[in-house]
Amino acid sequence: MSFIKNAWYIAAWSSEITDKPLARTLGGDPVVIYRDAEGKAAVLQDRCCHRGAPLSLGEVVPMGLQCNYHGMVFGTDGKCVHIPGQDRIPSKACVRAYPVVERDETLWIWLGDPATADPTQILDYPFNSNHRNWPHKYGLMQVAGHYMHVIDNLMDLTHLGFVHKNTIGSGASKAYVDALMKSERTPTGVRFTRWMLNHEPPATYVKAVGFKGKVDRWQEFEFVAPGNVVQFTGATDAGTGAYDQNKRDGGFALRILHSVTPETDTSCHYFFVPAHGYRQDEPEATEQLFDEIYRTFLEDKQFIEKQQERLTRWPDPQVDMISDGARVQARRYVAERLAQEANATDSRPVAA
Repeated sequence: MSFIKNAWYIAAWSSEITDKPLARTLGGDPVVIYRDAEGKAAVLQDRCCHRGAPLSLGEVVPMGLQCNYHGMVFGTDGKCVHIPGQDRIPSKACVRAYPVVERDETLWIWLGDPATADPTQILDYPFNSNHRNWPHKYGLMQVAGHYMHVIDNLMDLTHLGFVHKNTIGSGASKAYVDALMKSERTPTGVRFTRWMLNHEPPATYVKAVGFKGKVDRWQEFEFVAPGNVVQFTGATDAGTGAYDQNKRDGGFALRILHSVTPETDTSCHYFFVPAHGYRQDEPEATEQLFDEIYRTFLEDKQFIEKQQERLTRWPDPQVDMISDGARVQARRYVAERLAQEANATDSRPVAA
């Protein structure tokens, strides 16, 4: 599969993980996600080493995760700890255990070489733990498209004026094409900032904070490889200093962590969590925002899935436009990382 393997991806939101095994395919591999009897989150290969039955059909028991075909029990490290009717446990009675870290209400998984798993490389996103200032709700969408198509979509926001006319898009599409934009490479990807001044506020923004006239609107996005995009967007009344004086309080403020984990070469898990910096004491504002964002992403999903169908049939050519600048940089960064992994694999010594 064409994805960076030695990296952290989201396996699940913490709220999804219980003592009931959860089956999910990540990076082409079927896995089982669960909490053991002590509440520790774990991810194992979803295949018992006895007769290949899915462990996701099993159950959590005091000793670990039990395969419900013949009763073998596995610890969170993947080693078998119990075989019914047998005292000796063979050393090869084990399944693959994936390195995982649970942080900020998110379970991260390392899909590559376990020996290289470095928790310091996990994206720092403390807003998930800041419910007071940034109330939020978690979302997950299955998309029948390569995960980088989702990243492409987020790195070129000129589509807002065409695809999202009734939600986060508004006014003439020309306003999105002509936005003031600056982008730059970072050590982990690329970031960009866009401004639309004296702009017609989107319907989503008006519903949220009741804008009466035009606004100055910003869009700050950062792609953090392999599959994360951190978004901070918002607007204040036009001419009140958001653009030239960085006065951004008192209007619409939205943060979203977009995180895309490959499922197969033509499908992915799209994790997202919208958080609002307005009306923080009103739960209905959280629900309203999530509903608006979810409808928006369904519009994206439709295009990405149809795009995948066409690209599977006709992969080339694809012609870049001026608006593709940040998207192209993101793709180049991923290509560089893939090349590094391929070179590292090629340079490994061959066993005699």
